[in-house]
Amino acid sequence: MSNTNLTTSAGAPVGDDNNSISVGPRGPLTFDNHYLFEKLAHFNRERIPERVVHARGTGAYGHFTLSKSLSQYTIADFLQREGEKTEVFLRFSTVGGGQDSSDYARDPRGFAVKFYTRQGNYDVVGNNTPVFFLNDPIKFPDFIHSQKKNPQTNLPDPAAAFEFWANHPQSLHQMTILMSDRGIPLSYRHIHGFGSHTLSLWNEKGERYYVKWHFKTNQGIKTLTAEEAATKPAFGAQQDLVDAINRGDFPSWTVKIQIMTEAQAETYHLNPFDLTKVWPHKDFPLIEIGQLELNRNVQNYFAETEQSAFAPSNLVPGTGASPDKMLQARLLAYQDAHRYRVGVNHNQLPVNAPRCPVNHYQRDGAAAGCPFGHGNNGQGNQVQTSGTNYYPNDRAAQGYPAPNPAFKEPPLRLSHAVADRYDQLSEDYYSQAGDLFRLMTDDQKNQLTRNIAGGLKQANTSIQERMLVQFAKADPDYAARIKALL
Repeated sequence: MSNTNLTTSAGAPVGDDNNSISVGPRGPLTFDNHYLFEKLAHFNRERIPERVVHARGTGAYGHFTLSKSLSQYTIADFLQREGEKTEVFLRFSTVGGGQDSSDYARDPRGFAVKFYTRQGNYDVVGNNTPVFFLNDPIKFPDFIHSQKKNPQTNLPDPAAAFEFWANHPQSLHQMTILMSDRGIPLSYRHIHGFGSHTLSLWNEKGERYYVKWHFKTNQGIKTLTAEEAATKPAFGAQQDLVDAINRGDFPSWTVKIQIMTEAQAETYHLNPFDLTKVWPHKDFPLIEIGQLELNRNVQNYFAETEQSAFAPSNLVPGTGASPDKMLQARLLAYQDAHRYRVGVNHNQLPVNAPRCPVNHYQRDGAAAGCPFGHGNNGQGNQVQTSGTNYYPNDRAAQGYPAPNPAFKEPPLRLSHAVADRYDQLSEDYYSQAGDLFRLMTDDQKNQLTRNIAGGLKQANTSIQERMLVQFAKADPDYAARIKALL
């Protein structure tokens, strides 16, 4: 006999959890089976909507240790003192597939880091690639639709993917990475992470610096061929991470950044806010700033990993956004997705809750004042107080929250421009893809072109011809190898 009573969700002890109330042993159930109804009704609601992208993922806790102060670039508290540790939660994911898909799909890998700082949560939400398929968010829904299953057959449709890429040369750089040997990582421990977007830092003088985050795996890059991936269990990458942490083999990444001044951003020959392009390291060298280690698994996958909510709009004083168009859209879209999936009070859940006092005048909504989070529904980090729920008010002396001008972000300086729609017909989306191709070994080039040809064969001649033009602009040999395989 257990010393702990089984109860209903309202706390009432349960006398029998094996047998429903029925009219005799062979008769129907009665309508006073309220405990049965509670169990079935809750069971019907155990799933929340899965993410449209990055649905399949796994996460773990750890810490970031700063090895180089960035005080000259930012007032961000967690980037000031060498040796300081900041708790983090990191979620890895595949992008295109649902929760029942494979860890070994040819797909980018999400790499999202939540820093629990003393001044709030700072999220760096990126991938295992430094670039992306798009630089204008208006095409994002179309792009994802083209990568998902065929709407009629519900089967993978490589022809649709290549049709989208044939019409959007801006995808060539990322597609080259995806189809290369790095398109299928061996595990989450063996990938680099990138903030990908151009973000910014600002210091006490009000000077803004643009920044790119890099997380370089200390385990080394390891990948699989398509043939090797086909032999792996669908859950292999998740199990690898969980097992490694359980045995004390804690994975780690060397954290580096690139820095660009506002003046350099104005005159640099590449658009520094274009998510399809990298900043060349010869012009903006990597600066090592610390180490990130994962050392604790989640206790409940649903409560923590599935309900974790990352957003590039989670910024702390000393950090900011940039004119990166894709980033600008994500400032809205990510928080909006979480409000839909998890609820308007998702930041009260433990995995999302800041590790610092939270004081605001946001009120109500589903699960407001959740006892498992900070209960920040109203004044003073308290649950549903009877106090004032608006600002400005006359109660600052009583401890009611008010803005602090010391944390006011400097203006985002932009060159004079006209608000309009600008086409990209003259943009160079080929040079960096060609540079990457020329860095590859002959074996890597063969893997890349075989992977591309395998999907491109399923597209029609018009799509094939448009793709070959793009490959030729990147490098003639790139196109020639694919054409021979077609």
